[in-house]
Amino acid sequence: MELLQTLLATLVALGVLVTIHEWGHFWVARRCGVKVLRFSVGFGKPLWMRTAADGTEYAIAAIPLGGYVRMLDEREGDVPEALRNQAFNNKPVLQRIAIVAAGPLVNLIFAVLAYWFLFMSGISTVVPLVGGVAAGSPAAVAGVDSGYEVLEVDGHPVRTWNEVNLRLAARVGESGIIELMMGDPKRGYAHSYQVEINDWSVDLERESPLSALGLEPWQPSFPAVIGQLLPDGVAARDGLKVGDKVLSVDGESVEDWLHLVRLIQSSPSKSLQLSVEREDGRHTVVVTPESRTFEDGRVHGYIGAGVAPVEMPESMQRTLSYGPVDALVNGIHKTGQMISLTLDSIGKMIAGVISVKNLSGPITIAKVAGTSAASGLESFISFLAYLSISLGVLNLLPIPMLDGGHLLYYVVELVRGRPVSEQVQMLGLRIGMALLFSLMALAIINDIARLF
Repeated sequence: MELLQTLLATLVALGVLVTIHEWGHFWVARRCGVKVLRFSVGFGKPLWMRTAADGTEYAIAAIPLGGYVRMLDEREGDVPEALRNQAFNNKPVLQRIAIVAAGPLVNLIFAVLAYWFLFMSGISTVVPLVGGVAAGSPAAVAGVDSGYEVLEVDGHPVRTWNEVNLRLAARVGESGIIELMMGDPKRGYAHSYQVEINDWSVDLERESPLSALGLEPWQPSFPAVIGQLLPDGVAARDGLKVGDKVLSVDGESVEDWLHLVRLIQSSPSKSLQLSVEREDGRHTVVVTPESRTFEDGRVHGYIGAGVAPVEMPESMQRTLSYGPVDALVNGIHKTGQMISLTLDSIGKMIAGVISVKNLSGPITIAKVAGTSAASGLESFISFLAYLSISLGVLNLLPIPMLDGGHLLYYVVELVRGRPVSEQVQMLGLRIGMALLFSLMALAIINDIARLF
């Protein structure tokens, strides 16, 4: 069932974003008088196809990892004399620029509308209250206190942990001062902390910028109650059941879920005697955690069990909701922030500040799509908006094969007054193909590595 949900969520996500991207090209091409031969969602053999009265073929193809709009073009075949004025290559350069740019721009507009809808309907979030500060961390060195809400990061107001993380992510790899304004807005208390960073390195695969800075979000106390079990995990195999409350491990009383996790992680391959409470009384279960070795050599115990959910206190919940105009302003601002962060991350990845291990491919996209869909409509729409921004920004990069590569050629043509030569375009195409296929291979390798 989970696999089916992941597949459906992935198909919906890619289907929606690819369709609107190609529709952008299609809509502007038609407005510029270009004859469209085929509008395809997906590549490969068509699974469904219909020909409209104007001769345009609409198709859904077997490989849902993209799509295309095929336009009449003399560079791709013979064009009857009567239709030459409808060929893409015969249109003025400004019209060709508009047609090519329309796809990525529609992706960015979609993101604005998605965020506008979310801000209109209300985004449920948690107050960014600091629950703890890791010893020796940059935040601890700066004297940051727990028990207070994060109000601003570098002068920018923040209302959620997501906003805090995004502001901190923009500083990864930098040196200087991160200014945190913290306090209790209800009591009017606020204090500024200067957190010093020096070539701030964050392994984004293992930790968030928030945890790397040393800030731990406040959480309600989680009792040591088993809420979920992996079907093939150690906990299920050794006899633990959903609903079990763990009272002690090898005679040591368990305070809460985090205490239980620490005891499990510190005991790889060691048999542990767990005293658990069930509806029919107390039971003893012997569990032997698996050993998991991390790249830095750390070895942790793991049993494949998850905590039972605990309801967040109402005082810690916050809903961000706006009227139509303010929601649109916030949607534009959020999209702009995500575009800036995406470009900044690409630049830092090229410079080596951020590891290329953070590149993600179709497997990771599918997993995130399934998880966000399971979390509800709000989470899924937010994921769609972020993925749409990524698609729009990446397609605008000046890489041959991408829309941005074509735009680069047309801008050069606009400046020079004549097209870029076919030889240069073919050379660029080969370079672009090699670069894109290398990035795709690296992303898929990263995906496979994350699975294990």
